[in-house]
Amino acid sequence: MLEIGTGTGYSTAILCSRLGDENVYSIEYDPGLAATAADHIHAAGYHPVLITGDGLAGHKDDAEYDHIVATCAVRHIPLAWLQQVRVGGSITATISGWMLASGLVRLHVRDDGTATGRFHPDQIGYMLARPHERPHRPTFHQRPGHTRATRVDPALLADWTGQFLAQLAAPSAELMTTSTGVILVDVATGSQAWTEPAEGGWTVHQHGPLRLWDQVEDALTVWQGAGSPPHSALGLTVHPDGTQHVWLGTPDGPAWNLPV
Repeated sequence: MLEIGTGTGYSTAILCSRLGDENVYSIEYDPGLAATAADHIHAAGYHPVLITGDGLAGHKDDAEYDHIVATCAVRHIPLAWLQQVRVGGSITATISGWMLASGLVRLHVRDDGTATGRFHPDQIGYMLARPHERPHRPTFHQRPGHTRATRVDPALLADWTGQFLAQLAAPSAELMTTSTGVILVDVATGSQAWTEPAEGGWTVHQHGPLRLWDQVEDALTVWQGAGSPPHSALGLTVHPDGTQHVWLGTPDGPAWNLPV
């Protein structure tokens, strides 16, 4: 198996103890961290194959792998991982994004080249892989724009799954919370949305080319219509051409594309 992100070497040593050194490959992006991890792993008596390089590219020299496990989060599954796992093998990774919501998914690779699987119900988070990290966010200033009453309570974004759905719906936006509501700022276009209490509910103000709250609200409305289920109701399908989407309920149910 291939581990993406050696880190301190702790998880790599555990894999070695379970699978045997000869069956473990681990790749680390940071050379200094990779060297320290190697010292830890060797001191524990294990000698797997350790690689310093870009984990998002996998390690094709020793592919195909039975499993790939990532100890960093990604905004989408790198196509290299899909190509380096044998048919019937699995990819276990955390999908996250710029709202910092996340979910752990285990995908199984099929003979048609696709990979699909469901999310784990527990709250799990890892740091985003460096190339997937958030860019600098534009400074937020409340700007005039379209104003209307909201159809859903902004407090839904405090729910772990609700926030994850919001992130799927507006993948290039960051989320901030205030004492009076939520703020969404799109780092790509500068679009913004911010909510404030109104008599009997909430008002949203939207400015810029994207209607961020409309996108988020539509996703939350679909989720509520399904009974507001937990992460385990969500799944992910990755196609050989790199397109990938998170679906609700079944693979042919409501879906949101991941940014690639």
